[in-house]
Amino acid sequence: MASRLGKMPTWQRYFVISSICLCSITGLMYLLVNDFHLTPLIFRPYTILSWHGLTAMAASMALGSVLTVHLKAGLKAKRQMVSGLGQLVCMLALILTAALLYYGPAELREHAITAHWMIGIIFLGFFLGHMLHISCKQKALS
Repeated sequence: MASRLGKMPTWQRYFVISSICLCSITGLMYLLVNDFHLTPLIFRPYTILSWHGLTAMAASMALGSVLTVHLKAGLKAKRQMVSGLGQLVCMLALILTAALLYYGPAELREHAITAHWMIGIIFLGFFLGHMLHISCKQKALS
């Protein structure tokens, strides 16, 4: 029987997955519309950015919700260290670069934008890898 140590309750799992996915989708939409100048079909860049900010707040809350049990259990078990710690480092860097975008000096803004979207894409890779590993492991155990 598989250990439940560190396994999130269903509500928390859905909250974490949905908030991070929505934040990633809105971030990618904004990147494509604003930086790569793809014409938006429905939403204006400001609307997309507003939704990205709101979902980022939820994703930050999701991070806080996994720190006390899920992350602690993963560290203790020494499982998925690269994808788990990779997500944590990226999330902290995303929060820092987001703060620089709003509160940092103007001369750092372009660098903060570039760093933010690059780190966001790396974060998404770690997140999807973490989820895929868990999903494959659960299927193998059943």
